[in-house]
Amino acid sequence: MKVYQSNEIKNISLLGSSGAGKTTLIEAMLFESGVIKRRGTVAAKNTVSDYFPVEKEYGYSVFSTVAQVEWLGKKLNFIDCPGADDFIGGVVTSLNVTDTALILLNTQNGVEVGTSNHFRYTEKFNKPVIFVTNQLDHEKADFDRTVEQLRENFGSKVVQIQYPVSTGAGFNAVVDVLKMKLYKWKPEGGVPEVLEIPDSEINKAQELHNALVEAAAEHDESLMEKFFEEGSLTEDEMRQGIRKGLLHRDMFPVFCVCAEKDMCVRRLMEFLGNVVPSVEVTEKPKTKQGAEVAPDPKAATSLYVFKTSVEPHLGEVSYFKVISGTLREGDDLQNINRNSKERISQIFAVAGQIRNKVEELVAGDIGATVKLKDTRTGNTLNAKGVDYDFADIKYPEPKYRRAISAVNESEDEKLSEILTRMHEEDPTWIIEQSKELKQTILYGQGEFHLRTLKWRVENNDKIQIDYKEPKIPYRETITRAARADYRHKKQSGGAGQFGEVHLIIEPYTEGMPIPQTYKFGGQEFKITPRDTQEISLDWGGKLVFINSIVGGAIDARFLPAILKGLMDRMEQGPLTGSYARDVRVIVYDGKMHPVDSNEISFRLAGRNAFSQAFKEAGAKLLEPVYDVEILAPSDRLGDVMSDMQTRRAIIMGMSSEKGFEKLQAKVPLKELGSYSTALSSLSGGRASFTMKFASYELVPSDIQDKLLKEYEANKKDEE
Repeated sequence: MKVYQSNEIKNISLLGSSGAGKTTLIEAMLFESGVIKRRGTVAAKNTVSDYFPVEKEYGYSVFSTVAQVEWLGKKLNFIDCPGADDFIGGVVTSLNVTDTALILLNTQNGVEVGTSNHFRYTEKFNKPVIFVTNQLDHEKADFDRTVEQLRENFGSKVVQIQYPVSTGAGFNAVVDVLKMKLYKWKPEGGVPEVLEIPDSEINKAQELHNALVEAAAEHDESLMEKFFEEGSLTEDEMRQGIRKGLLHRDMFPVFCVCAEKDMCVRRLMEFLGNVVPSVEVTEKPKTKQGAEVAPDPKAATSLYVFKTSVEPHLGEVSYFKVISGTLREGDDLQNINRNSKERISQIFAVAGQIRNKVEELVAGDIGATVKLKDTRTGNTLNAKGVDYDFADIKYPEPKYRRAISAVNESEDEKLSEILTRMHEEDPTWIIEQSKELKQTILYGQGEFHLRTLKWRVENNDKIQIDYKEPKIPYRETITRAARADYRHKKQSGGAGQFGEVHLIIEPYTEGMPIPQTYKFGGQEFKITPRDTQEISLDWGGKLVFINSIVGGAIDARFLPAILKGLMDRMEQGPLTGSYARDVRVIVYDGKMHPVDSNEISFRLAGRNAFSQAFKEAGAKLLEPVYDVEILAPSDRLGDVMSDMQTRRAIIMGMSSEKGFEKLQAKVPLKELGSYSTALSSLSGGRASFTMKFASYELVPSDIQDKLLKEYEANKKDEE
């Protein structure tokens, strides 16, 4: 492979819903460009792109795959992304390191929820978009309806460059209104006949050509002037206008392919090579400090590692983008994130599982290397004297969680190492060792996402694992003031233990004043604050500790011990053992012994007094509530709403968005355990959702009573 310069390199994300045909399209491109001699199929499990065992097992893409082709003097770096919403991490990673998005559509289904989701990410990252309609040979293909849906969803910027003469089993010809030619294929596809447009199609073709010319001219003043003067543009001028329209997201061209039959693939690659913006002119990457870094091959070398994977027969592979400079085999670089040195012993140009050694890659190019010692996903490697540090990729919030453990407890430590490695491969797998819940919690994007991890651990690493419904991280708090006192006294020969603590607790909110007096049981208690400590708790909320001791009833040296006793109970609440929060404690009196009082005595006295007062203070459980946003087709909205009502959801709003209904709700985490599976079932896989922690809210009384009974029963079982 020759060394391509920055102006010859095009980095392209291949996106689309599951079943759109992305893997098949990549296979056709690799075949046409000579990278492979024979096209594989998903059904035969022999494609270049889906080469991991788990992908062959399930028959769908799990990982994003780099696939590079050379075409007409250009290098096209594709990243083929999984279509399932469970594997959205691959899409987010890809859009961070590519410059253009190719969104593939199955013309049997038109615009799907996955199409809309992927388009929203292209908006977020400000990437040019080209729509490619596929599977035009299917009997249910409906190209015109698909284009109509594209315009309904994404507006008048959707502009046709091609259209099929007919769809269904007889599909074999496309009219290209940029070149104003008819492309026709034999049954085996490949190289087409290029013909004049027949009379039966000329009026439609001319109308679409005029619309394309006008759209291309809109993005360049000189082209607009020429268009007004002459009424037309040359093909090169139209390319220039389309390129500018793409760059500013003012034009979304529409192409046709039949990837399975290898029809129109060569023409698509020609357009990508000729028209898609190169890395030289696209948005420049920024460091964490906000500095732009131009893709200059003559500058100092800097790489961004965007993906790490452990691959069959090869080991750990690091995929990177050359941000600046020229990377050469044998270069020594500094990992700025881990303060370590790395030698790039080998450089590969990658096409799925095919890796070709190259001696160098220039700024803007994408490649891979192996056996880096200390480099992880998201790290930046720099030449000596360079301090670039590029921001970590931000992934969507997880939507599915399970407690995970090895069936054989002796393998738990090994499992922990495997999970850490797998997080490196897919950062949307998140592992939490929860001290609070006493479980290892695995977070992901959906049931399929976690099922895939389970298959890999059990089949590749030979460790059997269990998934369980994880516990809910409840919080405990109080709703009214209460008072208690507790004497800890112990005498068993020698020095004894003695400590007595009197305290008042009440709910705490930010900025609330301290009353001068409290009344309990007809008795008045005066408060004289001497010292206040405000403790922000790691699990949210606060503990405010006020010393109101007068007359030396408790020596000041014992107050830290009392506070430790309070924190013991805040970390293991009196109701269910959950963390407590938002409590103010006023220690106003007590007693001590000149010989027997010590820190442990006051720690125990403080803890027990707090427990007694807590239970008298209208103790309540709080549960985590999430903001949930659902995108569903309008014909399934009623089912989705009905299901939400069974989940104690509070509907916050509804709106229409690009052909779908958007539902916003607040839902308790307890009700979202398997929601990704339920929503897929309700909508036939056509809906998606996101969730993000919102707040802690009071648990309804009937549910709290049930939880308290379960907790007491479990305590008895453990005893």
